[in-house]
Amino acid sequence: MEDIASNVDLVLSGFWITLQLAFWSALGSLVIGAVLVAMRVGPVRVLALFATAYVNIVRNTPLLVIFILVFAGFPALDLLVGTPFLVKGIVTMTVYTSPFVCEALRAGVNSVQLGQAEAARAIGMTFGQTMTQVVLPQAVRASVPPLTSVIIAMTKNTSVAAVFGLAEATARMRGFTNNNADDRILIFLVFAAGYIVIVEAISGGSYLLERRWRTAR
Repeated sequence: MEDIASNVDLVLSGFWITLQLAFWSALGSLVIGAVLVAMRVGPVRVLALFATAYVNIVRNTPLLVIFILVFAGFPALDLLVGTPFLVKGIVTMTVYTSPFVCEALRAGVNSVQLGQAEAARAIGMTFGQTMTQVVLPQAVRASVPPLTSVIIAMTKNTSVAAVFGLAEATARMRGFTNNNADDRILIFLVFAAGYIVIVEAISGGSYLLERRWRTAR
C-alpha cells in the first residue's frame, strides 16, 4: 500500500487510459451499431446480409482473438502500422462491441410500432429520414437498459488490453502486484474499487437519462 500511496500518479494514469479507451470505444460502438441496425432492418438485402453476418461472426468470436487480429494481423497486412496502442485498443473494442450495440438497438427498433414507420413513409420521408428522425430516437430510449449493460461489459473488457502493452488500470495493477506480492489482496481491492466507481458512474448516468426521458414523455 505504501507503494501505491507513493505512486498515485501511476494509478490515476492507468484509470485515465481505461476511461479514454472506454469512452471512445463506446462512442464508436454506438455509431457503428446504429449503422449496422439500419442495414439489418433496411430494404437492401445485400447490406442486411452483410450486417447479419458481421454481427453473428464477431459476437461468437472471443475478444482475445479480435485483439490478436488487430494488434498482430492488421500490421501484417500493412494496416494500422505505427498506430498508437491506445488507438488500436479503441479499434478492437469498437469492432467487438458494435454488434452487441446493434442487437440492443434492434430490440428497441422492434419495440417501435410499425405504423409509425409506415406513416413516415406515407408522408414522403425516405428510409434514412424515417430511421434517423422517427425510429432510432424511440429505439434508443427503449434500449437504454440493455445498452448500459453492453457499455458496462465493454468497460470491464478493456482489461484485456493490458496483455497487449496498453498501460491501463489492469496493467498498472499487475505491476504493483509483481512488486508487492504480500499485498496482492489489498492492491486488488484498490483497483477493484476504481472499476466499481466507473461502473456506478455509467449506471447512474443511465438512470438519470431514463428518468429524464420518462419525464419528457
